[in-house]
Amino acid sequence: MSESHHQKIASINWTESGDMGPLGPLLDDDSISDILINGPKEIFVERGGKLEKTNIEFPDEASLHAVAQLIVSAVGRVLEPSRPLVDARLADGSRVNVVGPPLAVDGTSISIRKFSRDKITIDDMVARESLSQPLGEFLKIAGHCRMNIVFSGGTGSGKTTLLNAMSRTIEHTERIVTIEDAVELQLQQPHVVRLETKPALVGQSADEEVSIRDLLRNALRMRPDRIIVGEVRGAEAFDMMQAMNTGHEGSLTTIHANHPRDALARLENMISMANLNIPMRSIRAQIASALHLIIQTSRMRDGVRRVTFVSEIAGMEGDVVTMNDLFQYIVDSEGSDGKLQGHFQWTGIMPRCIKRVAYYGEMERLTKALGIKMPKI
Repeated sequence: MSESHHQKIASINWTESGDMGPLGPLLDDDSISDILINGPKEIFVERGGKLEKTNIEFPDEASLHAVAQLIVSAVGRVLEPSRPLVDARLADGSRVNVVGPPLAVDGTSISIRKFSRDKITIDDMVARESLSQPLGEFLKIAGHCRMNIVFSGGTGSGKTTLLNAMSRTIEHTERIVTIEDAVELQLQQPHVVRLETKPALVGQSADEEVSIRDLLRNALRMRPDRIIVGEVRGAEAFDMMQAMNTGHEGSLTTIHANHPRDALARLENMISMANLNIPMRSIRAQIASALHLIIQTSRMRDGVRRVTFVSEIAGMEGDVVTMNDLFQYIVDSEGSDGKLQGHFQWTGIMPRCIKRVAYYGEMERLTKALGIKMPKI
């Protein structure tokens, strides 16, 4: 028996015991936020917002493929040669995407977005300079006042991290239903119902698939106080706006977009995907009625993830949804170490939500956060 065959058997045997093999040290390293595997010999990690190549390798493609199968089988999914594309998660909630051959030409590709073991709070994000103290206080107030919020940003910009942090402002007396493709939200409340989609496996009927839209419709019958959707990316955006408009205030979701205005455009397009023949003006009116805030996050060129805009939906002017930027991050300079120097600036625009803030008894707190005298309501 050849040495390579012995090596293949050994590598597959350690997966049978649940061992992640070469990935173990990387998964245990809390300084790593992403693990990116481009075949058995190319493993990269992200530390501090920067990518670096490791000296860790798998013995061969069979070893790597076996680990991929181990990961996806743990959540009841299969990496099939006929459709080698799978979203999964690790036991700790880390998000995993797997692409196998023949689609991945250089060997199985695995992308792991690691689940932070620390329960990050808004105060932690202030300490990390992802946002300022006044902005942090404003976000706490927005969460407590049950504002409907969309977290917008690119891949790896910190959308879910901020959503998790803001979810800590939710009262423990509320019933929360979360809906995700792969469970990764870290809610601390005692009354949380976690729902996860079910893709149709190869050979199964399409009727066996359970989508985010299916779960959203069902969630409305579960008496939720708030609905949190990990990410909207299709026709479920219509159902999310419907939920926000029908008594489920304080609901949260994320969307991929590079600017708050782009997020609005994406929402319009996704609602149109529901094929309900709704006029565009009606779609925009529904969005304007449902949403209170769009919070933009960005991973900036120095690797730091920051909140770059907080935009409030102001209503409609004609056929256009209007927004006011309440906060934005201004870059002042760049340090010798490459780190950006800047500040989070309140734009001076009076938030339209002050009546809601007053209703929830948070006017004094908002006054202190913004450092101005609020008008009497």
